[in-house]
Amino acid sequence: MSSTPDATPSGGGADPLARLAELGLVLPPVAAPLAAYVPAVRDGDLVWTSGQLPLVGGQLPVTGLVGPALLGSGASVDPERAAELAATCALNALAAVHAVLADDGGLAAVRRVVKVVGYVASAPGFTGQPGVVNGASRLLGEVFGDAGRHARSAVGVAALPLGAPVEVELVVSVATGVVPA
Repeated sequence: MSSTPDATPSGGGADPLARLAELGLVLPPVAAPLAAYVPAVRDGDLVWTSGQLPLVGGQLPVTGLVGPALLGSGASVDPERAAELAATCALNALAAVHAVLADDGGLAAVRRVVKVVGYVASAPGFTGQPGVVNGASRLLGEVFGDAGRHARSAVGVAALPLGAPVEVELVVSVATGVVPA
């Protein structure tokens, strides 16, 4: 039994790319992997993304730990800024999903966002990881409507690749009848 109604392709609402445009956003190029993996993979009706960093033009706009700016805490990224970066991670993840589904309609083939996992490079004592990862969750809700509601984990970690403050991965389901090319 599902706790949410069954969603239709593109959330039953506006085309996701059109919705992104309404939000003033465009899908960036898919970020090149930093090691031996692919940005996203499809298995049946699910697409799993690798962890996506908040890269903009191939660069991290900020690095460091997230938390209150306490003397000696090592924190250098405000939690509100980190939430914005989590939305950038989600946008990068959507670009990877769109690329994997290119032959099947791209993001329009997404039935729903199933799961989001957000990792937050956290200063000692910082416990606001859910608020940071809300940046990604809010963007997905704005793009997919009810189909953007998802299960989620928000995890604090000591460090992330390249010193990124946040990393996000997604699992989305693809509409029934959209067969892998």
